[in-house]
Amino acid sequence: MRMKKGLNLLFLATVLAVIIWLLAEEHQRREELADVPMPTALHPIVEQKKNELIDQAARQEIDIVITDGFRSVEEQDALYERGRSQEGNIVTNARGGESYHNYGLAIDFAIRTSEESVVWDMDYDGNNNERSDWMEVVEIAKDLGFSWGGDWHGFKDYPHFEMRFGLSIRELQRGERPD
Repeated sequence: MRMKKGLNLLFLATVLAVIIWLLAEEHQRREELADVPMPTALHPIVEQKKNELIDQAARQEIDIVITDGFRSVEEQDALYERGRSQEGNIVTNARGGESYHNYGLAIDFAIRTSEESVVWDMDYDGNNNERSDWMEVVEIAKDLGFSWGGDWHGFKDYPHFEMRFGLSIRELQRGERPD
């Protein structure tokens, strides 16, 4: 009985230590983010490539809508809470400071139909060329240097394009920025 009680206390102490460690890590992460100025808009190259994407898609008779670009840490945290502490579906696994959106290096898109509806239908063929407009946009974006969230392993983010410039999220959090 004493041994079981001792093991239970040891288990609880271990769980408590892990929780304290996780909280300290989160505090450290927030402090690191606070020390380095965050971008406030899309990186100029991402902005230029976004505009090229819109233009090239339009030439193929595909009207795309950029639904999101730069996102603040606070906006990212609020989005992260969807499907967790807030109503809705989970749309991201990235907390504030963990998304390329927070560094102005990512955009999300949707397609505007001829009826002016905005859709995330990956099979929609509004230009009637027997190819998915969505995948045509993905092809254009990749040719422009974006990587696509639909190629990710695990959580797929089909409306998402990003340019990493060779930098990881951790490097961005430490203050490194693309030229």
